[in-house]
Amino acid sequence: MKVMIRQSAKGLSAYVAKKDLEEPIVSQERDDLWGGAVTLKNGWVLDLPDMPAETRLPVTVNARRRGEDD
Repeated sequence: MKVMIRQSAKGLSAYVAKKDLEEPIVSQERDDLWGGAVTLKNGWVLDLPDMPAETRLPVTVNARRRGEDD
């Protein structure tokens, strides 16, 4: 699914346009964010693609929701 990752004053958030859902990222598997999983406030766990650590935000990526067969 397409997910926009952005940085705000409150921290990182993820926006899923298809679901009209924006949730804060409450934890991340890797310090550099990319190539690992992030957990949203609503409990969703998203696997993010490998990207360079210096990738500028906001950015739209193809992420996969764990527990969903797409």
